[in-house]
Amino acid sequence: MKRRDFLKKAGLGVAAATAAATVKSPLVIASKKYFWKMCTTWPPHFPVLGEGADLFAKWVEEMSDGRMKIQVYGGGELVPALGVFDAVRTGNVEFGHSASYYWAGKAPATQFFAAVPFGMNAQQVNAWFYGGNGLKLWKDLYAQFNLVPFPAGNTGVQMAGWFNKKINSVNDLKGLKMRIPGLGGKVLAKAGGTAVLVAGGEIYTNLDRGVIDATEWVGPYHDYLMGFYKAAKYYYYPGWHEPGTVLEIMVNKKKWDSLPKDLQAIIRTAAARSNVWMLSIFESKNNYYLQKLINEHHVKLLRLPASVLKTLHKYSNEVLSEIAAKDPYSKKVLADYQKFQKDIQEWGKISERALAWAESL
Repeated sequence: MKRRDFLKKAGLGVAAATAAATVKSPLVIASKKYFWKMCTTWPPHFPVLGEGADLFAKWVEEMSDGRMKIQVYGGGELVPALGVFDAVRTGNVEFGHSASYYWAGKAPATQFFAAVPFGMNAQQVNAWFYGGNGLKLWKDLYAQFNLVPFPAGNTGVQMAGWFNKKINSVNDLKGLKMRIPGLGGKVLAKAGGTAVLVAGGEIYTNLDRGVIDATEWVGPYHDYLMGFYKAAKYYYYPGWHEPGTVLEIMVNKKKWDSLPKDLQAIIRTAAARSNVWMLSIFESKNNYYLQKLINEHHVKLLRLPASVLKTLHKYSNEVLSEIAAKDPYSKKVLADYQKFQKDIQEWGKISERALAWAESL
């Protein structure tokens, strides 16, 4: 009995000591919860693009065990589709989901982090971001606007677009009103066309009513869902203007700096997961829907003539040079981009391109 009493008292003593140590321990589990908002350029839950924003929010909540919850708003629900940049910059919204070429009016160099005509594809631009200076240059630029950017998706090589007349020569682009953003729009303007910036949800109506003569969007999967085959006759490739368009997640920098390190790591990880997920979905679906467009809806699939592509390439170089001449930071980014592109394409000649022979087997 004495032995049992001794053990009982000893056990209570250990428990009390353990409890006291726990209370005094500096290892306090972080319990603060964050309820943040994300506005996007896309219609609510829009296939792949809007879904990517939804999944990002889901992944962040899961990885943080509910410590961070993000309410996602489609374009126009909280702010206009093209008002994302300012909403996040001012801190009215913590997150934004868009594409950086929409912000050329804020800083010309933003365009280089989305798509460069005749530039790098998705694999190459990811190499520039993660294995080169691309992401650092992007962060330095956005820091001037109280923003932190992350690559969060890629469309892969896009299509050249939908047209209501055949493009036999570059002269057929003169007077053409086309929905085309970014640097591609500036190249079209050099060819005598007019670039029109229209949010995704308004494209079909404008094309159907003749407000625009042509449009590009993404690729066969999206184009099928958007129903462009009902409003235009000819479907052209390749997507010279957007060979690998990057989608972005931006965070208000002051809010970002206030986060604990583990939540910052979770956001970075979710953005990287988004980057892989989006490209994978587009690549997996595009050919299936291209065949549906051709076989079920009898879409006329046409390749842009070599002479047109050659002229557009010439105009593209002129546009890039003009931007670099006017804006010092654009000059810095473009020089780095083009050097990386040249180096990686040399490797591509003996890697991916060297395997092109397999297509003829």
